[in-house]
Amino acid sequence: MIQVPLNINLPNQQALVNPVFARHETFHPRFGWLKKGFDKAKEDSDVFLAEDAPVRLGVGKNMVRSIRYWCKAFKILESDRPTEFGDNLLKDGGWDPFLEDPASLWLLHWNLLKPTCDAAAWHYTFNQFRPVEFSQNDLFLGVSDYGKTLKNNIADSSINKDVSCILRMYVRQKSQAKVSEDSIDCPFAELGLIHRSGNTKYYTFRVNNKRNLPAEIVVAACLEYANFVGREQRTIALSRLLYDVGSPGMVFKLPESAVCEAIERVARGWDAIALSEAAGLIQFSFTENPQDLADSIIERYYNLRRDGSNYD
Repeated sequence: MIQVPLNINLPNQQALVNPVFARHETFHPRFGWLKKGFDKAKEDSDVFLAEDAPVRLGVGKNMVRSIRYWCKAFKILESDRPTEFGDNLLKDGGWDPFLEDPASLWLLHWNLLKPTCDAAAWHYTFNQFRPVEFSQNDLFLGVSDYGKTLKNNIADSSINKDVSCILRMYVRQKSQAKVSEDSIDCPFAELGLIHRSGNTKYYTFRVNNKRNLPAEIVVAACLEYANFVGREQRTIALSRLLYDVGSPGMVFKLPESAVCEAIERVARGWDAIALSEAAGLIQFSFTENPQDLADSIIERYYNLRRDGSNYD
């Protein structure tokens, strides 16, 4: 785990995260759920509240509530209607409607955690939880203490449900002779963010270059983060992109070399972004609106993937 002090130069906590706990009904997002929830909501925004919702979605009542929650938390639905991001990604003919490209899982992971985050335990786990190695109970105690700073009287059972869900969501499950719903890996386990320490009950974050994380997704996240914290500025220190709460370095668990390499690679195709050094301080600079740039870079990434091309 990165052991550099956090530089929390951000808006107040309420701007970062909503005090939402255990809305997932104990279910991590399953394969196909986001597309299913998106499609049904696009057809009828009242589908989740309909009496026949379980029939229309083909799942139990608790799963209906879970799908609705995850669609909102990943920001593909808002008020049960498709967002621009959801439409771009999941509509038929969209960027990646069946989430076949690992880049889409990284993009969803970023959207889950970026402001305003509706998964408070996730926000804490990836941004403020600091141990190098930890147990499930260690994470439970950390999330519990953090939750008290957001909301009074959060039940221990709610915290425990969130912690259990996080570990099932991001950790590859041990192979079992008998396959059950709980033993099925979540698609987000492919990201390799949290690993079990051997055969023990301890876990570690992997702060390393992520083989299946495209440079374009890293740079788009850097631009979105800069847009959120920058107050119209056109530069941001690399250290902030690595160590600030909510930064791509923290959310993706990336070392400095990975972020630098991503920016340098994407900059070869975009004159509007650059990495520079002045007085020993490495800066990420951009000459256009950062959110517009982020949107364009992601759009181009998926277009090039569709054409079988890349920047190199």
